[in-house]
Amino acid sequence: MKQIVLTSALLLSFAGTAAFAQTAAPQAQTAAPQTQVTQKHHRAHNPHKTALKMGKQLGLSQDQTAKLEPILAERQQKMKALRTDTTLTADQKKDQRRQIQENTRTEMSGVLTPDQMQQLKAARQAHRHAAKTGA
Repeated sequence: MKQIVLTSALLLSFAGTAAFAQTAAPQAQTAAPQTQVTQKHHRAHNPHKTALKMGKQLGLSQDQTAKLEPILAERQQKMKALRTDTTLTADQKKDQRRQIQENTRTEMSGVLTPDQMQQLKAARQAHRHAAKTGA
């Protein structure tokens, strides 16, 4: 009797798992394209949070942090427009992306001290190194 009950319970659990897997599969298939799109791009940066983080990292004054926020917001807006521009080739987008980054660095150098710019450069290089090595 125990053997029949255990066998029945085992069969029911397998049947339940199989039924769940069949109903979950279509949802997983529809969720996969959304996941691919999200993983393709970095998440959007919040200029306010980024400025605050940089302020803590570099020891910025409140005035410097406040001046960085519109610079970062402008960079974000230009990058978003560049990503959605379908008239440019990949090389043109790459060139414009670099130009936006250079313009942002130039504007930031008007707000930050040379020492703070050096600290920012070192932090950026460390971040790139960590991304390349997977650390």
